Amino acid sequence: MKKLIAILSILMLLALTACGAPTPQKAGEQASTENKESGDKTITIAGNGGVIERTIRDVIAPKYKEATGVTINYVPGLSGEILSKVELQKNAPQIDIAFFVPTDVYRAKEKDLTDVITESNVPNMKGVNKDFIAVEEAGAPVFGLAIAPAYNTEAFDKNGWGPIESWNDLVSERYEGRTAFVDITNDWGFNTLNALAMANGGGTDNVEPGIEKAKELAAYSTTFYKNSTQVMPAIQQGAADITVMGSYVIGELALSGIPLKMAVPKEGVPLQSFSATLVKNTPKEEAALEFINYLVGEEAQGLIAEQGFYPVAEGMELPEKYQESIGLKEGDATFSPDVPKFAEVRAEWSDRWNKEVVPEIGKQLK
Repeated sequence: MKKLIAILSILMLLALTACGAPTPQKAGEQASTENKESGDKTITIAGNGGVIERTIRDVIAPKYKEATGVTINYVPGLSGEILSKVELQKNAPQIDIAFFVPTDVYRAKEKDLTDVITESNVPNMKGVNKDFIAVEEAGAPVFGLAIAPAYNTEAFDKNGWGPIESWNDLVSERYEGRTAFVDITNDWGFNTLNALAMANGGGTDNVEPGIEKAKELAAYSTTFYKNSTQVMPAIQQGAADITVMGSYVIGELALSGIPLKMAVPKEGVPLQSFSATLVKNTPKEEAALEFINYLVGEEAQGLIAEQGFYPVAEGMELPEKYQESIGLKEGDATFSPDVPKFAEVRAEWSDRWNKEVVPEIGKQLK
């Protein structure tokens, strides 16, 4: 009887093996990434909310899923918050692709939180306009923009105010109480300070003249706003006539009927981008790289440009509907910021801004 039971047990084990029962995993052995990717057709992206989130979630993701079967899970947040989240999860990433502003692309690379992106693993990078690349081989530029002054054309015409030809022209008693500038904690404010330094003989290596000019800017301002969600209502409701913001926001507001237009000062405006970075140790590296490659290709860049971003693919044009408000014309001065230097000086500049510039707010208001 015992012999019969033993024979039956062997036959059952053979049957299970033939049916594809999984082989036990050895201690310390990791499951294959390829198997994991093939079984889970979802990648998770973390990036800014607002128009960037809408563009990925509502425009890009449905088309991509239809073509590839891959679902895009989007987690909105601010760039710095996302960087902190990626760092906390570095031993077990839950985010596959992170969108960062330029300084956070650099910081993520320095913290070894992201992997290299080049033409070898993202072939469409060969067609990318290098002016939009924040840090070489650290990320793929996806959403191109400029940070620039913007003004209400109707208010300027009504008051007979002349054009904005220099970053120094932002500082004027004629605009007192009608400004909507952001704090240095926001990229728009940080770039404004850098541009004011450039306009007065300084720059990223010498912020002193920028600080002095920013004090004057503060004196004619009622406040410095903390983020774009505060600035936009001020412009929409007619509480402010002049500001500095991302070109894509200027384009969006202009398209909605606000008489807003971008100015390009003689010192130039910084070109930059929200860049897609590959989170280190993501188990979905292959799928993530394929999506990044799609994002910087012409099809996706055409869809992204329709939302008011400068296409990063060489030879592509901004749609006609945005040309009047944010179109860059031949001869307009642009430059690429020194991102590593920005990251180096950010804490020092922020400290000086809070101690020296903020106390001057409103001092020249009547």
